Amino acid sequence: MLTKRLTYAVGALAFLAGVWGIYTRLFVGERDVNYGSYVVWGLWVAMYLFFAGAATGSYMFATMEYLFNIKLFKGTGKAALWCALITMPAALATIGMDLGHMERIVKVYLEPNPFSLLAQMVWGYTSFIAVILVTMWLVYKKPETKLTKWALSIGLFVSIFLSGGVGALLGVNASRAYWHVGLLPVQFPIFSMATGFALLMIVLAWFAPKDENRPEQLRVIGMAVVVLLLVKTYFVWSDFSQSMYAGVPQNVEAVKSVLFGPYSWQFWAVQIGLGTLIPILVLTQRKLAGSAAWAGWMGLFVLIGFAIARTNIVFPALVIPELEGLATAFTGPHLSFDYSPSLLELSVVSGVVGGTIIALLLGLDFKRLNIFTSESEVK
Repeated sequence: MLTKRLTYAVGALAFLAGVWGIYTRLFVGERDVNYGSYVVWGLWVAMYLFFAGAATGSYMFATMEYLFNIKLFKGTGKAALWCALITMPAALATIGMDLGHMERIVKVYLEPNPFSLLAQMVWGYTSFIAVILVTMWLVYKKPETKLTKWALSIGLFVSIFLSGGVGALLGVNASRAYWHVGLLPVQFPIFSMATGFALLMIVLAWFAPKDENRPEQLRVIGMAVVVLLLVKTYFVWSDFSQSMYAGVPQNVEAVKSVLFGPYSWQFWAVQIGLGTLIPILVLTQRKLAGSAAWAGWMGLFVLIGFAIARTNIVFPALVIPELEGLATAFTGPHLSFDYSPSLLELSVVSGVVGGTIIALLLGLDFKRLNIFTSESEVK
């Protein structure tokens, strides 16, 4: 299949482009990053939010076949679980690069603070990977049993908890007015569902064997993505309009940086134009929505839009000084409120994206996994 070969090539090139960044980060350190003492989080945190959303959203997709028994999506659950399994480590890899002392992660397991959101998220991700593995084993061995449905029910709860927990992790930062809004945690499960559904739309459109139900599957997934995009747009409008009307200076400046400032091009051109308007226009056309070529591209556009959306959540909150005059009070390396990802940061993300693409395709091609083979066919 030409599309798959080209995707393998893209993944390999992206991974090779990331080798330098990963090596430099692991053996040289964070010297060449553009975040620092003021802008403490950057591209890697944003991509961690993106990949974590793809993982939890993919698991939610799997429940349509194995938990809710929706006949239309028969044969898609294994692909969804595989997507969840390979994107969750991608999320942990990107956030791991942001840690100054990676080895100290063991302290969260040995000396956890149960009231810390960070500790809850680490334990949550660990549990989620375990749930994915258990679920995959069960759907291969005992797909129709109550035990499998119980596992999926637990996994669905954990995926929703983790999605909202990421939003809460940002929202509890009262010093960052841009994040400290009640709607922020509520948005993240919507973001996750849209990201996971878009990823599965690509997989089913471009890499799955032909199936008579495929066009209808793509239409239904496409319509779900359209609804989620509209809900997401409503949340963005609600947040931004409330922020502007409330008039809290730090929040207003952060919103202006997205709408009219340094991040406006990626917000209007990529997040809204490429990632929202074009998919809505295409996926509401029945013929186009059922086309594998169109559906795959729209899924990719949605993924790009949501990746940029994560940067527009993380970056603007950090580039606004918390205290007046702080930007000029001290000068030096990594003491700046101007942030854009460095070449090192981009290289690392390229490597993670490339590795994820290759892992995804290898799993789809690995015959023993039988990703697109029903249980009856295996037997």
